[in-house]
Amino acid sequence: MFPIRDDNPHFLIPYTTYGIIALNVIAWVFLQGIGTEPMLSRSVCRLGLIPGELLQTVPAGTRFQVGPGSMCILGDTSSWYTAITSMFLHGGWFHLIGNMWFLWLFGNNVEDSMGHGRFVVFYVLCGLAAAALQVATAPESAIPMVGASGAIGGVMGAYILLYPRVHVHMLIFLGFFITTVAVPAVVMLGYWLLIQLISGFGTLGDQGGGVAFWAHVGGFVAGAILVLVFRDLRLLERHPYYGWTQHHSPSQSWRQIGR
Repeated sequence: MFPIRDDNPHFLIPYTTYGIIALNVIAWVFLQGIGTEPMLSRSVCRLGLIPGELLQTVPAGTRFQVGPGSMCILGDTSSWYTAITSMFLHGGWFHLIGNMWFLWLFGNNVEDSMGHGRFVVFYVLCGLAAAALQVATAPESAIPMVGASGAIGGVMGAYILLYPRVHVHMLIFLGFFITTVAVPAVVMLGYWLLIQLISGFGTLGDQGGGVAFWAHVGGFVAGAILVLVFRDLRLLERHPYYGWTQHHSPSQSWRQIGR
């Protein structure tokens, strides 16, 4: 299943969401060479979050391969800034496009609930919380972690609290048959969180590379909590789909809503 749109209007122009997407694309082009080597491997090594380097649990000078012909050497100082820089790097085209699509789909409405400035702080804090949980589950890992999915998980956690009944339209592949189905956001995002939890427990103790499932969980939980502080009730009062009690059907097209 893949989400393609939601029945949810936004009233503010989502400048911050645009800006975050632009920063990710700029980093992909100018820091990561649009996925070409050796720029991709070097960027992941220098600006990705490595738990063992951050916590100094892996000896300085430790070498490991991150790409074809590219070696990463751990330093002797804690690279604290990688907790932020790693949020704007990706491992491949599909990684980047998938993350940016989820950010656009859910980010505009979350930004709509708190305003542009608050959304910047909210997004970064969710990314840091995501990184913290991933590091806590694998403190001796020497594998770099990159991607915006932890912070975007926070956006999704906020969305499920703010707009649980809004319908999200899903693209479903059944062999050669493709169809769409609309489900409430609480169902779609709740299912997503369940998959992350199941997959995360399956990776505990694994020092190899792969998807940072616990970063997704950490970001999601942080977003669900932080949105209670960052939301602006004055902005939400005009929103027809906020909360569980709504004046409109959650499947009604936003184009039919009187503004």
